[in-house]
Amino acid sequence: MKDDWWVIFNAAVPRVLDVELVHTLAHESVVCCVRFSMDGKYVATGCNRSAQIYDVETGEKLCILQDENIDLTGDLYIRSVCFSPDGKYLATGAEDKLIRVWDIQSRTIRNTFHGHEQDIYSLDFSRDGRTIASGSGDRTVRLWDIETGQNTSVLSIEDGVTTVAISPDKQFVAAGSLDKSVRVWDMRGYLAERLEGPDGHKDSVYSVAFSPDGRNLVSGSLDKTIKMWELSAPRGIPTSAPPKGGRCIKTFEGHRDFVLSVALTPDSQWVLSGSKDRGVQFWDPRTGHTQLMLQGHKNSVISVAPSPVTGPNGVGYFATGSGDMRARIWSYSRI
Repeated sequence: MKDDWWVIFNAAVPRVLDVELVHTLAHESVVCCVRFSMDGKYVATGCNRSAQIYDVETGEKLCILQDENIDLTGDLYIRSVCFSPDGKYLATGAEDKLIRVWDIQSRTIRNTFHGHEQDIYSLDFSRDGRTIASGSGDRTVRLWDIETGQNTSVLSIEDGVTTVAISPDKQFVAAGSLDKSVRVWDMRGYLAERLEGPDGHKDSVYSVAFSPDGRNLVSGSLDKTIKMWELSAPRGIPTSAPPKGGRCIKTFEGHRDFVLSVALTPDSQWVLSGSKDRGVQFWDPRTGHTQLMLQGHKNSVISVAPSPVTGPNGVGYFATGSGDMRARIWSYSRI
């Protein structure tokens, strides 16, 4: 128990982790999203009308990225932020249907992508930095080429897209939807898998993340569960057969309200989740058991993100963004 946060460890399993608060980053509105740069040195946050970038080590706010041309009277929440792999750019997706790609050094907008017809909820950069995937309430996933500025692909589904992720090998894009299913396409737009059915989610999927090796996918849902799926897509062999469903290999139960964000640590050892129940949980993907529950916010945990880099002595970092108008950076380590 600390000043305004505490951790509850699962007494039924051996305790192997410690968590510490590193920085509290105060915002003037709800923090919709948090994301680390690939080198782990920076965290970006999205809130009303602006994105911010912070230094992970010092907690210092390095810059505010805000489009001067937007109307400052109404709300305009930045729902998603994502660094390019080389750390030069930050892509932001907002309620005004636009994707802005910021040149961080000059604090100027490099690209503006138009095309979505509803709010943009999720963005992801491919590992080569060439492609951005976006998901929107307009029921589409779109792929954008940052070099040419073109919308290279539009993947349409039956309901709103809440979350997108590009696989580490850049071959697949996954999306979660209000229709309770997760779809995985190859980058040419062939639907490779639909993750649903009796073992699937019972309510809207709000977050998806690939495992670091790309073989598994985790999803978080308004049904209060997280699921881990083994992907069955034949790698690189297009087939005319209908998509097979991947296999649900674990269901993680324990959150008391909607699961809003999921992620895997870079070593694949832990699944992280953030929930409307205000908690963050660390789950063991091998057993499905929770290791700990962190209560560190006074409102929903809307976004969780692990740092892609593990520090000396195996210390890892993760960030949380919440409806309590704070983002927090935490460390976790094996004991």
